[in-house]
Amino acid sequence: MVEPEQAPRIGRNESLEERMDRNWMELIQELRVLQTGVQILGGFLLTLPFQERFEELDDWQRSLYLFNVMVAALTTVLIVLPVSVHRRLFRRGLKATLVSSADIVTKWALGGVALLIVGSATLVFDFTAGRTAGIVAGGFIILVLLLLVVGAPLWLHRRAVRNGNGNGNGNGNGGDAREV
Repeated sequence: MVEPEQAPRIGRNESLEERMDRNWMELIQELRVLQTGVQILGGFLLTLPFQERFEELDDWQRSLYLFNVMVAALTTVLIVLPVSVHRRLFRRGLKATLVSSADIVTKWALGGVALLIVGSATLVFDFTAGRTAGIVAGGFIILVLLLLVVGAPLWLHRRAVRNGNGNGNGNGNGGDAREV
């Protein structure tokens, strides 16, 4: 006699455990991309004090520089947090908790990366082209980030729902299983 599966297979024809494993691997891949970007920007920031012209920074630029270093450090912490949580929750049957919390932390890390991009570009423009150019560049990048990082996913989701390709739960079947 064949035993019934513990969880029904829906969407991709995967069990809840398989879906959580896939979601975890997707989140880890996204964190790897974020980590690379933060490392590049953070590395750039860490080299600045060793440049001759660093002494030319005014108080505002120096404060913005230190703010950027702090954002880079805190964003790095957010990026490694899911790995730390995974080590603590490993083999405790809490994969759904792990994936859900990693999803939230990844969204915060994306915010940190966005802030770091804006702050770094503002600093570079401010130093090389003047305060007004720095503020304009920073404001422009904020608008582009809002449009692309926030607006584009919302627009794509609305379009998919309108076309009948999305139902808000991520599995395409109208069921209640959620993609993270």
